[in-house]
Amino acid sequence: MNPNDPRDPELMRKMAKDPAVQEAAQKLFLKSCEYRYTYNFSWLGRPIIQYPEDLVALQEVVWETKPDLIVETGVAHGGSLVFYASLLAILGGDRRVLGIDIEVRPHNRAAIESHVLSRLITLLEGSSIAQATVTEVLEFSKPYKSVMVVLDSMHSHAHVLAELRAYSPLVKAGGYLVVLDTVVEKMPKSFFPERPWGPGDNPMTAVQEFLKGTTRFVVDEEIGDRQLLSVAPGGFLRCLRDRD
Repeated sequence: MNPNDPRDPELMRKMAKDPAVQEAAQKLFLKSCEYRYTYNFSWLGRPIIQYPEDLVALQEVVWETKPDLIVETGVAHGGSLVFYASLLAILGGDRRVLGIDIEVRPHNRAAIESHVLSRLITLLEGSSIAQATVTEVLEFSKPYKSVMVVLDSMHSHAHVLAELRAYSPLVKAGGYLVVLDTVVEKMPKSFFPERPWGPGDNPMTAVQEFLKGTTRFVVDEEIGDRQLLSVAPGGFLRCLRDRD
């Protein structure tokens, strides 16, 4: 950590291990979900559907690692793509965001493609785990030296694990592979009555299985220690080396 950084790592670790703080945060998180709290926010005019704490953490990672390309699975309204594009615009240079979704709805596509930052955004429609899509992403990424990957599409164990295995090779030492919605593992099953995911079958279980088969990535515990309201506990994976 930068010696001029006012944050106190020891205090953050204590907060992360304080059961009273964590219990209060979990209660607030679950209660906020009842009111669709993540839908309250936008980024430069596009709905972003994320907790502000996660956006701050993602911004920190982008600023620290300065990726040339950010690949995100799951587009929705495009707020996250605009968020990443705005950060890359500040960094300057030949940087780009690639958004992948099985379906980009016409009104969302129109809004993204007409946005002032659209020059930095490429949309790819198709299943993120289909071989044709994976091949196209790998080919698209070749000119870029530093790639960050964010997984936020279908949240079942099998789907996320397939994404992890397909896109993790893009991330090199010092880069990040971020898996969102790992928090599903800590939520009641009743929160997902019509979804093919829930406790026991979700991004967190996929991350846990993925990490058993690689020495390249570790969970960045320091990011988790300083967050209270996050959809990605244990989901910020830091790459240690280019190969196992």
